[in-house]
Amino acid sequence: MATWESGDVQDTDAARQAAEVAVELSEQEQPPDPRRLVRALRGVARSASRVAGRARRGAGTAGRGAASLLNWLTAQIIAMGPRLRIRDQATLRAQFPGRSDEEIGELLIDHAARAAAAVGGATGAWAALPVLPAFPAEVAAETLAVVGIELKLVAELHEAYGAPATGNAADRARAYLAAWAHRRGFFMVPGGLLLAAGSPLARQLRRRLFARVRRSTFSLAPLFTGAIAGAVLNRREMRRLGRDIVADLRRGPVVQVEAVGRPPLTGPRD
Repeated sequence: MATWESGDVQDTDAARQAAEVAVELSEQEQPPDPRRLVRALRGVARSASRVAGRARRGAGTAGRGAASLLNWLTAQIIAMGPRLRIRDQATLRAQFPGRSDEEIGELLIDHAARAAAAVGGATGAWAALPVLPAFPAEVAAETLAVVGIELKLVAELHEAYGAPATGNAADRARAYLAAWAHRRGFFMVPGGLLLAAGSPLARQLRRRLFARVRRSTFSLAPLFTGAIAGAVLNRREMRRLGRDIVADLRRGPVVQVEAVGRPPLTGPRD
C-alpha cells in the first residue's frame, strides 16, 4: 500500500491519503518536512486534477465545472471521516500525562493549528514553483488535507471532554462531520441523512466546504505571499473552530436530529 508521502494515488485513494496526511501532521511533535509534505499534497492533487479535467470537458459553463469539483470534494470528505485515526480520552491522557482535559484540549488545538499552517505554507510554496498542476487540483489538495485536520480536531476534542460520539465507525464519522459542518458540538444523525441530497445537513456541509475552498485560494497568491497568507489564515481558522467546539462542549452541547427534515436545536455558526 502506498504511503501518504509516495504521491501515487488513484481517484478513490484521495480520501485515504488526505486522512493519512491529516493524522500524521496533527500528531507529530516536530514541524513537518516541507518537501515531504509537498509530495503528499501533489499525490492528492493528481487525483483531483483528473476529476477537474473531466469536469471542464463535461460542463458547459465554469459554474457547472466548479459544481462538479465541489461534488467530488464532498464525496471525498464523507469517505475520509471513517479513515481518520481518532485518539480516545484514555489515549490522550496517556499521551499527555498530568494534563487536565482543558489543557489537553488546548494542546490539540495548538497541534491542529500548526498542522493546518504547514499545509497552507506548503501549498503556497508549491504555487511559487515554475511547474504547476491545474489550479482546481491545488485547491482540492489543500482543502482535503485541512478539512481532515479539522475533522480530527473536532473528534478528539469531543473525546478529550468526555463526550464521544456513539455507534459504529460510520455513525461516529457522520456525527463529527455534522459537528464540523455546523461548527458546534456533535449532532446525532440517522444513517444516510448526511448523504440525502437537499437535506439541511447536506446543504450546510456544502456551504462550509465552499467557504473552505475559497480560503484555500489565498495560498495560491503570486510568489511566496501565498505561503504566508495560507499559513496565517489556516492557523487562525483552526483556532477559531477549536474554540467554537470547546465552548459548546463546556455547556454539554449534544444536539440530536431525530428525523430527516427536522431543524437542529441550535443553528450553525458562520
